[in-house]
Amino acid sequence: MATTDDSFNGLTEHCNDCDLETLHEISVQIRTESRKEENAQFSREPYRVAECQRCGNRSSQRMNNA
Repeated sequence: MATTDDSFNGLTEHCNDCDLETLHEISVQIRTESRKEENAQFSREPYRVAECQRCGNRSSQRMNNA
């Protein structure tokens, strides 16, 4: 679970690579899931992207599956 901390900008989360609670930069990306051009405009989904500021590991999770 993400928590705020005393840092200037960011959230601390558990990083599987570092095996520690580390500062993460969080963003939301809209990704197109359909490879068919005629359906692409209807297949965009939001993804939560977390990047560890210590090791650079990135993870993403589809928001509709959160």
